[in-house]
Amino acid sequence: MHAYRTHTCAQLRDGDVGATVRLSGWVHRKRDHGGVLFIDLRDHYGITQIVLDSDSAAFDLANQLRVESVITVTGNVLKRSDATINETLPTGAIEVYAREIAVQSAAQELPLPVFGEADYPEDIRLRYRFLDLRRERIHKNIVLRSQVIASVRRRMIEQGFTEFQTPILTASSPEGARDYLVPSRVHPGKFYALPQAPQMFKQLLMVAGFDRYFQIAPCFRDEDARADRSPGEFYQLDFEMSFVTQEDVFNTIEPVLAGIFEEFANGRSVTPAGEFPRIPYKESMLKYGNDKPDLRNPLIITDVSKLFEGSGFGRFASIVEGGDVVRAIPAPGTAEKSRKFFDDMNGWAQSEGFAGLGYATRKGGEWGGPIAKNHGDAGMAAIAEALGLGPDDGVFFAAGKEAQAAKLAGLARTRVADQLGLIDPNAFKFCWIVDFPMFEYDEDNKKVDFSHNPFSMPQGELEALETMDPLDILAFQYDIVCNGVELSSGAIRNHKPEIMYKAFSIAGYSQEEVDKNFAGMINAFKFGAPPHGGSAPGIDRIVMLLADEPNIREVIVFPMNQKAEDLMMGAPAPATPKQLRELSIRTVDGPKG
Repeated sequence: MHAYRTHTCAQLRDGDVGATVRLSGWVHRKRDHGGVLFIDLRDHYGITQIVLDSDSAAFDLANQLRVESVITVTGNVLKRSDATINETLPTGAIEVYAREIAVQSAAQELPLPVFGEADYPEDIRLRYRFLDLRRERIHKNIVLRSQVIASVRRRMIEQGFTEFQTPILTASSPEGARDYLVPSRVHPGKFYALPQAPQMFKQLLMVAGFDRYFQIAPCFRDEDARADRSPGEFYQLDFEMSFVTQEDVFNTIEPVLAGIFEEFANGRSVTPAGEFPRIPYKESMLKYGNDKPDLRNPLIITDVSKLFEGSGFGRFASIVEGGDVVRAIPAPGTAEKSRKFFDDMNGWAQSEGFAGLGYATRKGGEWGGPIAKNHGDAGMAAIAEALGLGPDDGVFFAAGKEAQAAKLAGLARTRVADQLGLIDPNAFKFCWIVDFPMFEYDEDNKKVDFSHNPFSMPQGELEALETMDPLDILAFQYDIVCNGVELSSGAIRNHKPEIMYKAFSIAGYSQEEVDKNFAGMINAFKFGAPPHGGSAPGIDRIVMLLADEPNIREVIVFPMNQKAEDLMMGAPAPATPKQLRELSIRTVDGPKG
């Protein structure tokens, strides 16, 4: 018999009754039923119930065990009575009568429980992450992550992609987020940077003639944490393709993403490959209030600015006359809602930093509220027609400068749908956001700058850059969005040096600066570069959606906290004087306060 186990804790069934077996695992929980002791023994695969009575030589030892101790049990498989079968466990029809128990490792008192799913402070969970990972939900999430990555690899290879690894130690880039810098010992005073993404390297692979590249790429950005973004590092499905149009990229990656979600959806519906809607950026900002719309939400925002021109509701009329906008968000079926529902929405908007959220109620076709009273029946009828409102549908209004009104309307759209239970929790709805503006105006620095990815091909190429207002130029840039979560940004790349120089000059970069900052790429493009494009869906975000987790840290094995600290390993930590001397580095005190 094997020293530790003949079976895992998920294998034994009716057919094993009578067999002598050996299992190893953790003491998940114990139950003392007056001289009969039950132990749930857990390993990576599942749980088996162990039973002992006072006749067992192992009874006294088992009675002393703390939960989470690691033990090896030798005993006989017994059939449970019909009344005691546990239908929730694959092994629930049997139990093992323990004749011997060997303690492999005794557990001390736990800083957090493993059995059960009680909420625990994040700092304790992260400091003792190895215990947290034993909990069923988190353990399943990490296994799911591994399965998703295996599925991604298989599907990409089936699509003709080849996996390559790009460098981790590279040069700092002046674009994007803050870099993590790594000092060089052999080049005092010089630093490597950890890659924010393999952007330049994957484009260089296309220049090198590899045609279709992918990797599960680690990326490093010195950014603040968010619910859908981990500080420090994350992983993405990075891919690039040569001799492709934007549509070619879409048609290639849609079956991969749809297939992954269908594989792990557990009955939830998924937008089929070939049916991802293409939504222009401008349309998305108008209809949904952001560029990552949750299409499970049926509410559509409408611009009603013109309907308030010369209105009896002076506040909105003056806003529109001043060149600003009014956006309307339908609130269907709210006739039976109290005034408090609408007032609470206004209070919520104010708590989010906005001036407020206007509203009008409607019941049986009768309008209520100050806006409706002042705007008049004819004016409200026009709004109802524009939004397609029914006789019992209310409406909310976001007014002000276009960017702020769009933001408030987008947030209100989500909140109204949440409050009214309109969002389908059993669906994954994908879309592409396309036609992003190539440039935007930077109010802080009073200059035109890139709005998205500086290496994208402008629509219209060089002619557009030379003849159009920069703020009117669109780019071959696109985002993949699922359920309101941006999975990735991508683009058809600018592979022509003359177009790249011109695009960067509009953003205020000289040719010399481009040659210096992007030397590897611009030099390569001078020796024959194919048209190419790609994207990089985030692995962490994909798993977060599939696991139905609200926070990305729940699907990462060893995440950092919101301050980018690893509480378990104690990182970041001061370097020793010897290490600093070897790196020719002297530290200074950080800013106070």
